[in-house]
Amino acid sequence: MGAAWRGFTTAVRLGWQVEANWTDPLLFFIYSVAKPVAGALILVFMVDVISGGRADAGLRAFVVIGTALWSFVTTGIAGLAQSILEDRERYRMLKYLYVSPNALLVLMLGRGTARVGIAAFGAVITLAFGVVFLGVPFDVARIDWAVLVMAMALGLAGVLALAVALAAVIMQTRQDAWNYPEAVAGAMFLLVGAVFPLGVLPSPVQWIGLAMPLTWWLEGVRAALFPGILSGVGGAGSAFTALSGAAAPGTVTILAMLAVTTTVSVGLALAVFRWSEHRARDRGLFDLVTGS
Repeated sequence: MGAAWRGFTTAVRLGWQVEANWTDPLLFFIYSVAKPVAGALILVFMVDVISGGRADAGLRAFVVIGTALWSFVTTGIAGLAQSILEDRERYRMLKYLYVSPNALLVLMLGRGTARVGIAAFGAVITLAFGVVFLGVPFDVARIDWAVLVMAMALGLAGVLALAVALAAVIMQTRQDAWNYPEAVAGAMFLLVGAVFPLGVLPSPVQWIGLAMPLTWWLEGVRAALFPGILSGVGGAGSAFTALSGAAAPGTVTILAMLAVTTTVSVGLALAVFRWSEHRARDRGLFDLVTGS
């Protein structure tokens, strides 16, 4: 465990250096702030235009929270998978990492954790910007801290599980796969109720979203930060309401579903990664360079 921890912390430092050493600290800070804020502004303005300026504060809060938390997904999922591509194609170090004393999965998780830390900074900035400039109602006294902590812990585990599964797929690619991580993150953006309720989707697609931990993670964090906010899972036309008869899931239901979907995702991700790792070793994919 001690060796694994040292390998993990070293990978975290390496991930931070890879992410932040391309420019000076001030420019990196500006970039880290501008990117999430710009994403939130685009979506909020789109909502205002579509609603004809009648979007209430609750809908804005729904969009801002989804946008803020989605930075964890794009950075965590896409970042860890891209680490495989960078180490194999750009730096050509993946084969050396694999034969190092540390497990490859531990090193990849360390690289991914560094990017999640950057995403956390962007999420906080986005929420603060929404409260100060976009009129998002926020009351610290109403936050359900227990639900927030549990939802964030389980949700980030689910994010890393999906990242590991995608990294396993990337490990098997033989052609240009640089766009795969962002494509997968973009597809999930439509399936998990990030900026609109699942009820607007066709019923079969809703069931896919309900089976993903990201859906319940977003729902849990929204319920913890803004009690009574618009539900991304329940409501008119939603599969959840049709099945349960409830307008929105309670916190117990949210946390239970989040725990179940996260556990299943972690188990599947580990199994897929181990299979991919063994197959890559047997077929010489660790030192494969596709020229992409």
